Amino acid sequence: MNLEQYIPIFEWLPKYNTTQFKGDLVAGLTVGVMLIPQGMAYAMLAGMPPIYGLYASIIPLILYAIFGTSRQLAVGPVAMVALLIAAGVGTVAETGSSEFVQLSILLAFMVGIIQLLMGVFKLGFLVNFLSHPVIAGFTSAAALIIGFSQLKHLLGINIPRSNHIHEIIGHAFSNFSEVNFQTMTIGLVAIGLILFVKKVKLPIPGPLLAVVFGILAVWSFGWFEQGVKIVGEVPKGLPTLSFPKFDLENIKVLFPIAVTISFVSFMESIAVAKAVQSKHKNYQVVPNQELIALGMANIGGSFFQAFPTTGGFSRTAVNDQTGAKTGMASIISASLIALTLLYLTPLFYYLPKAILASVIMVAVFGLIDFKEAKHLWHTDRGDFAMMLITFLGTLALGIEEGILIGVVLSLALIIFRTTQPHTAVLGKIPGKPHYKNIDRFDHLEIRNEILIFRFDARLYFANVNYFTEKIQEEILAKGNQLKLVILDADSMNGMDSSGVHAIEALIDFCKDRKLRFCLVGVKGPIRDILHRAGVVDSLGEKNFFFRIQHAINGFDKKEENQYLEYAIQTDENKK
Repeated sequence: MNLEQYIPIFEWLPKYNTTQFKGDLVAGLTVGVMLIPQGMAYAMLAGMPPIYGLYASIIPLILYAIFGTSRQLAVGPVAMVALLIAAGVGTVAETGSSEFVQLSILLAFMVGIIQLLMGVFKLGFLVNFLSHPVIAGFTSAAALIIGFSQLKHLLGINIPRSNHIHEIIGHAFSNFSEVNFQTMTIGLVAIGLILFVKKVKLPIPGPLLAVVFGILAVWSFGWFEQGVKIVGEVPKGLPTLSFPKFDLENIKVLFPIAVTISFVSFMESIAVAKAVQSKHKNYQVVPNQELIALGMANIGGSFFQAFPTTGGFSRTAVNDQTGAKTGMASIISASLIALTLLYLTPLFYYLPKAILASVIMVAVFGLIDFKEAKHLWHTDRGDFAMMLITFLGTLALGIEEGILIGVVLSLALIIFRTTQPHTAVLGKIPGKPHYKNIDRFDHLEIRNEILIFRFDARLYFANVNYFTEKIQEEILAKGNQLKLVILDADSMNGMDSSGVHAIEALIDFCKDRKLRFCLVGVKGPIRDILHRAGVVDSLGEKNFFFRIQHAINGFDKKEENQYLEYAIQTDENKK
């Protein structure tokens, strides 16, 4: 057994050197500092006390460093997963309650098990059923919902929790007279500070500066006595080992959201991991091993009071830009979080919740994909419509419903494109032995006695009727002048038994009309299937060609003789 394949840390750790450590140290400390306010903010977004964001930033990071194949991916709490936790667990338990916390920890275990099993059984391909336009639409809508859900902390007013953006905005307007202006000032200044640091690219993380500013402002001016809500007492010490509370009824209720988080978090993680890996040539990201790594991170984290985690976009980018070379950077980040829990939690007593809200809002509004919407509008209006429907559906109906809409749309798109694939009638480029789609190219040579039909997909049970209808339609459109039908199979990569029957039916259809039928460019696996089915013998080897021009040359040289011979054979076969 190749241990490095299943535990990738054994691949890079024996070759670890001081040069790599220098890069990992800087990156690990930077991401760790960045993760402190983000972890607390995302825990609050998930509906849990901020301390659980720090708990979720230790064990999962270490386990991913051991089992993950990406050297730069920064695992931990992320906004999208936090919102899904709030949406899913919030239907079962009251936000912030001990039951809510226990269910969120159980959810981490369930997500881990699902991801681990998907990795072990190599089911990573399942995420391909969610198309990119659908994900972009869902992510953009979820970002708006996440961002506006923080208005209650940014403005210091009471807004009931909701996954519907119109309800959130409505409550914000109706309660605007109750805005705490000190809270709003802190939040707006923090947003401006984070954006400014990001724009000028200062070496210090913007969220950290916002945290320092918020704590100093509240402590100096005593604003916590004027209604500015603060984090308050943050428990000191590392998370203790404890088992998730397993309950069959809770598992049944949480299963749909666990599956959702498993898929969405893996997609977010693998997307950023591959994007970063493309800039490094010394390792490969293995999707199924990534599922195992994320599964182990969530399972292990659940035993130390962590909620579901995954790889995050912003921290991974920072990790890469500051010089991370291996998973040691994540271990250093986790160590910094552990030291914070042991010695620095009293410093967060005066941290305003408006600061955490500003961190969340800046992070998630960056997920709104205007660029992709513009790109799809110019390149593929169908995909743009899918993105728009998912976006509007998520905004109107909610997060979970939006994901369901996205899954249904993605599956519908797959079914549509496989059942009605592209077909083309071909014509000859003048003076050259090459053939192109007559609907896409002008001035092609088209002969009334010849039909050249191309089918650009695997021929199987889901599209045989479409195939038969299209080619028969073209044959009948040619009329009585037609003598030769050529099926260009160069784009056909597979065929099942239904496809074989469709070819046999087409051969009979041509024979009934005394038309010669030829197959061109048949790939080896398909030719084997046709051999086993007896199609090659019944049609004859002479009617199989490598190139379209070969079939036409043969037809032109012996047109009359071959046609008469073919007609006689047809009549003989009917007797």
